[in-house]
Amino acid sequence: MYTAAGQPDREQLVQRLAPLVKRIAYHLMARLPASVQFEDLVQNGMIGLLDAMDRYQEGFGAQFETYATQRVRGAMLDGLRENDWLPRTLRRELRRIEAAINQLEHEHGRAPSEGELAEALGMSLADYQSTLQEARGHQIVYFEDFTGDGDEDFLDRHFTDNDADPAAIFADRDLRQTLVGAIARLPEREKLMMGLYYEQELNLREIGEIMGVTESRVCQLHSQAIARLRAQIVGELPKSASKRKGKALG
Repeated sequence: MYTAAGQPDREQLVQRLAPLVKRIAYHLMARLPASVQFEDLVQNGMIGLLDAMDRYQEGFGAQFETYATQRVRGAMLDGLRENDWLPRTLRRELRRIEAAINQLEHEHGRAPSEGELAEALGMSLADYQSTLQEARGHQIVYFEDFTGDGDEDFLDRHFTDNDADPAAIFADRDLRQTLVGAIARLPEREKLMMGLYYEQELNLREIGEIMGVTESRVCQLHSQAIARLRAQIVGELPKSASKRKGKALG
């Protein structure tokens, strides 16, 4: 991986690490709306890879790949920063879905089916699934869940004060237990999909091949699973944030 002059061969490094850039892009796609193009992510990721080569000072061994992964992912997110990942109208629809899930679970003591949710929302099944398809950027936790109802850029919500840090809040044992319980109550297909995506780190196409469904169907299942989890855990967020703040003040 070095030239005759003993310098790192950038062209060979780019060729060797290009699959890494594409894999990171594939994994991010499930968390982004359908309007985001895979090629745009890859392009931004390659910029991050070249930047990593310029910045890394300790050689180009195994540690460089770890560093490059962080730079590539960061460059992809930076490239998306100016986009509105989820329009306000879609966010309102997702809040309606979460409220319907909560209500039907309390009424029936089980996870509602897609058909039941569509009926409760006054939508056709096709329209309901279309909404799930559009909600690829839906997340388990938004900063607005415990800091207010702002409509600021999604990425900006990930760089605020520590009291609103999702990673710190998920470190709270009670909230972790709530999340674990919510995942355990997911329908089996959604539970399998979440495991393949978050534990095995497969992309949507790979998951679809395993489950025998289309990539778009995996996307719908992912959005619906996130909505189910949010319906159960979002109510815990303000309490968790308040508890952490109280400990800090004490």
